[in-house]
Amino acid sequence: MQSSITADGLKKPWIETPLVESATLSRQAGCRVFLKLELLQPSGSFKSRGIGNFILKSLTSPANANKKVHFYISSGGNAGLAAVHAARDLSCACTVIVPHSTKAFMISKLRAAGAEDVIQHGASWFEADTFLRENYTNHQEAQADSVNVYVPPFDDPLVWEGAATMVTEMAKQLPETTGNEFPADAIVCSVGGGGLFNGVVSGLDQYCARRSEAKPVRVLAVETAGADSLAHSLRSGELSSLKAITSQATSLGALRVAPQTFENARSPPSGVEVSSVVGSDEEAAKGILRLADEMRLQVELACGISVEVAVGGRLKEVIPDLTPESRVVVVVCGGSNVSAEMIADYRRKIQGGWD
Repeated sequence: MQSSITADGLKKPWIETPLVESATLSRQAGCRVFLKLELLQPSGSFKSRGIGNFILKSLTSPANANKKVHFYISSGGNAGLAAVHAARDLSCACTVIVPHSTKAFMISKLRAAGAEDVIQHGASWFEADTFLRENYTNHQEAQADSVNVYVPPFDDPLVWEGAATMVTEMAKQLPETTGNEFPADAIVCSVGGGGLFNGVVSGLDQYCARRSEAKPVRVLAVETAGADSLAHSLRSGELSSLKAITSQATSLGALRVAPQTFENARSPPSGVEVSSVVGSDEEAAKGILRLADEMRLQVELACGISVEVAVGGRLKEVIPDLTPESRVVVVVCGGSNVSAEMIADYRRKIQGGWD
């Protein structure tokens, strides 16, 4: 188990999560399926790693020494929750700016978690983010005894560095292999702006760089149609934006991925092969039901799509040479925009033909 205390004596605001093999999902997928249970992070999603790492590094930065630090983040939900949890654990304030599209359900969760304030502004995350920067973080006195720190939801090396820690855990938790390769053939992860995906690619790059002639690891970058900004850029051949988010998986709702996300997908580092996969909202809902029925776990649509891609037949379309002994890790990234009532509604919709 990794130490939960840093060299500076601060508590790390994320935990080492379990990795479990599912016999039922493995039979359905035709290979060995392992679930990295990031829904067990303090905030309910993998965001605790990247956002937590950014906040931790900000507090230990010389630029913020002896200053009262107040963190600000723009978010539709999960990144904001991660920031609030991390800031609270490190005895700092955190304010979240959300667009008006954010549901009261999520706003209540942000307040209950200990947000200093939750401010609604704009019709989209972009508008909320612009409002945050212009009003709270862009214009500050350099010599003030307090500082407002902008927390990027996904586009920052410190966020990717935090997400990369799960790859180190996977390597330790997976059954050992006889060679020096990474002990899994593929990792399946959801992509919104790319914080998780960039962390997975970075972690694999660091792992493979220490081992010569390691077998490449396939990374499946999974999105839903209508929130497929990475796939859109890959189809366009350049970093480009969607006109609008039409998927119900709103946690994947970045109109444009981070530039590094596009580069990692288009030209991944040695030892990593990337495949872009786009599914439907209905497939995402089916993935949610698989986890709820087989594992008694609740996740949101943005997570369910990775589960369904791994188990529902799409995996073998992308990696046709999979065998019953192949190892596939699904990052169960979690998400707090889900309830038992929502899952029941997804079940009714699927039974009715998903209108």
